Amino acid sequence: MNLADIELKKLEAPTLTANERVLLRCRMAADQIDSGQYEVARETLGEWWGGTGQRPHVEGLDEKVAAEVLLQVGALSGWIGGSRQEAGAQEAAKDLISESLTVFESLGDSERVAIAHSELALCYWRAGGYDEARVLFTGAFENLKETIGRAKVLLRLATVEFSAGRHNDALALLKGNAHTFDEQMSHALRGSFHNQLALVLKQLGTEEGRPDYLDRAIIEFTAAIHHYEQAGHERYRAYCENNLANLLRKLGHYGKAHEQLDRAGAAFSKHIDAGLLAQVNETRAQVFIDEKKYREAERIIALSVRTLEKGCGSAVLADALTTQGVVWARLGDNDKSIEVLNRALRVAEEAGALSNAGRAALTLIEEHGAGRVLTQGELSRLYSHAEELLKGTQDAEDTGRLRACARVVMGRLAGLQVGDKNFTLYEAVYELEAKYFEQALEEAGGSVTRAAKLLGIRHQSFIAMLNLRHQKLLPKRRQLEKRLHSSTLKESK
Repeated sequence: MNLADIELKKLEAPTLTANERVLLRCRMAADQIDSGQYEVARETLGEWWGGTGQRPHVEGLDEKVAAEVLLQVGALSGWIGGSRQEAGAQEAAKDLISESLTVFESLGDSERVAIAHSELALCYWRAGGYDEARVLFTGAFENLKETIGRAKVLLRLATVEFSAGRHNDALALLKGNAHTFDEQMSHALRGSFHNQLALVLKQLGTEEGRPDYLDRAIIEFTAAIHHYEQAGHERYRAYCENNLANLLRKLGHYGKAHEQLDRAGAAFSKHIDAGLLAQVNETRAQVFIDEKKYREAERIIALSVRTLEKGCGSAVLADALTTQGVVWARLGDNDKSIEVLNRALRVAEEAGALSNAGRAALTLIEEHGAGRVLTQGELSRLYSHAEELLKGTQDAEDTGRLRACARVVMGRLAGLQVGDKNFTLYEAVYELEAKYFEQALEEAGGSVTRAAKLLGIRHQSFIAMLNLRHQKLLPKRRQLEKRLHSSTLKESK
């Protein structure tokens, strides 16, 4: 008889009241959610689970028990909604958790209030609302007294700091609290600690050129996989394998990276976790890009994007779209690449994931800034926007990319110079002409008549040059309203 069977046996105890039986189900479900056993948790909640985001019927239960049911249904809705990319799941989960939070506050139960804040923060984090998640996690950590609860919130807070590009803050948080995750802690929590520490070390090692950090990250990932296996957490073990594959990719060990992704993908397929399987596909697409196997990358990233599009807009979808934009650029389809990268930028911004949006903007400049695919005006505005989005980043890699993109933008704004690679007088004149056409259209509010006048050329010449030589500027032209004929005017009187 396994642990789950033993727990279920407790529910049959005749001495339990109806409320005690429901409360026991909630405690069991909470443990199962923590271990990634979402389907088992649904069964444990029984009649109280009506589907993702569905409010359970809690009438007749004690107030505190009803609040606990709402909390666990909300928490499970957030996790299942995230794994299956169900649209609206995070908002529905927030509503359920917030309702439970109000009850716990009215009862003066500060411990459950803190737990509810932590679950609410996870919903914000999944949707890319890092600032909101940080505030909620920080408050929960300060108000929790129980050691295991504080350890869970600490790891979640470190995850938010990592997601927001504040890697040094995440490292300080983990190193400063490493003693918390000693042998007395469960394998599951120790696995989560090693995994999060490995992620931070991998990122900092890449950014700062620290091979010792990268070596340590491999050790930490391996330790995390071991602890997850000991805990029987197959889903989390697979998530860690995906992370290790990404590191192996950065180190150029492509074959080993694919092996890890095969294992992770098999686990997520088994658990029908479409969201995490989509992330595995994105990692594999990145491996293919590094291997210059762009057609394979195109096929696999399309699967990832299609899956993530079924859910709500999020930082994860934005990252997948950014990868897809790179693939299209490498395949030479600039129009598709620019369209997808602009969409990635919008999705990330709408989700509040500013660092992800900033990286999408940088990718646009990196892939399309050197040529004449983007106009000088577009390039300048794009860089300013990226700089604003990433102003709070601690990510040295982001900072390095910003500097490199600044050089690209300055080079374009300076114009082609004699002696530059592939310099021709025609290209130099074309670029200068496009610059002034764009400025004139913007100054004239899209009016071609006014723009032509500003440039001192005939209206017809301006239109001809716009249609033949500067088609990328056509969207800046104001659409003419259809004029009514005099006969129509007479009829309407």
